[in-house]
Amino acid sequence: MFKQIKQLFSAFDEQPAQLQEHDLKTAVAALLIEVMRADREQQDDELKTLSLTLKKYFNLSDEDVSELMQSAGKSLDDAIDYFQFSKQINDQCSAEQRIEIIELLWRLAYADGELDPQEEYVIRRVANLLYVAHEDFIAAKLAATKFS
Repeated sequence: MFKQIKQLFSAFDEQPAQLQEHDLKTAVAALLIEVMRADREQQDDELKTLSLTLKKYFNLSDEDVSELMQSAGKSLDDAIDYFQFSKQINDQCSAEQRIEIIELLWRLAYADGELDPQEEYVIRRVANLLYVAHEDFIAAKLAATKFS
């Protein structure tokens, strides 16, 4: 019996890791795309805001933004949860930067002029995964509403 259990665990070790490592750009873009997809309606305002946000935040060209959006969208489609994205952000960003990312998510959610409950739900989940305190979560939301 122990031999069978050992074989089972060794089979897991031989398989490639399911948790894919992403770079910071892909992780942030994937979470932004998830907020955009949350209400099941892709608005032109949201797409434009997503593109401008990635361009500005990461200093990218239009072509780089397009490639990043495709790559992040595919990574998101293949993901089973947000952990692989939040892990990269937590590993590479300070608390202030993580709060700024939450504000970016709020800005995208407000881009179409209304906040869908599903968008807020996604942002709340991401904020928890990024260890953003509730008061910072609310402050980021209020700051984002000034831009919409």
